[in-house]
Amino acid sequence: MDVVPRHLVGMTVALARRYHRMEIDQRCHMPEGPVLFVANHGFGGVFDLNVLAFAAAYERLGERRRVSVLTHAIAWKLGVGKLVNMFDGIPADHDTALRALDSGDHVLVFPGGDVDGFKSWRNRNKIMFEGRTGFARLAIDADVPIVPVVTAGAGESLFVLSSGRSAAQRVGLDKVLRLKTFPVTVSVPWGLNAGFVGLLPYLPLPTKITTTVLPAMRAEDGENAEVLSRRVHAVMDHELTAMTANRIPLIG
Repeated sequence: MDVVPRHLVGMTVALARRYHRMEIDQRCHMPEGPVLFVANHGFGGVFDLNVLAFAAAYERLGERRRVSVLTHAIAWKLGVGKLVNMFDGIPADHDTALRALDSGDHVLVFPGGDVDGFKSWRNRNKIMFEGRTGFARLAIDADVPIVPVVTAGAGESLFVLSSGRSAAQRVGLDKVLRLKTFPVTVSVPWGLNAGFVGLLPYLPLPTKITTTVLPAMRAEDGENAEVLSRRVHAVMDHELTAMTANRIPLIG
């Protein structure tokens, strides 16, 4: 990451830490060497507050190793791929991620993609990976541990009335942009909006955000990607359920 983007990220994380009263629970001593961080979405893609929450948690870990962030292909389809690259974003494909890990980088992935990122208000406290196994296959192929990072609260930074999955299918977004959702939201300053909030910046409500860094997980003997992915998903979903059991929206 260049000096200017790194400075900009630092300032943004510091502001978000205060504005969202971020709290971090670290239950993991970092393993030696590169790891695959697996995180859940709050709302959105590039502008998801959970990305900032991860950055704050990473600072707490005291690590200095570069983190390559696997990013949805829509960033390059919309012509902002070079901007994403400036902030250590790389295309979310298996070979690119393997090269990053082989070079010694940590890698951060949000396996749920837009399904997890654009989920409705009623599903805000669920982790929706849709049975995806690519992240587990990546960890197995690269022989690196998975460090789950679970964040709660960002889904309350606006109101998502609907994920718009049926609308996305009808207009062919899954084929054109690889998007399975077309969310209907109410946010500041966009008001009632369909589709674009989450791809563009919005002013988030001052919701309290909490993050837990869980102990590292590795594939057990004979465990394939499908089984490992289910195990990681179960651990993360259980943690998010516990984190939000007595939560009051926005207050925490």
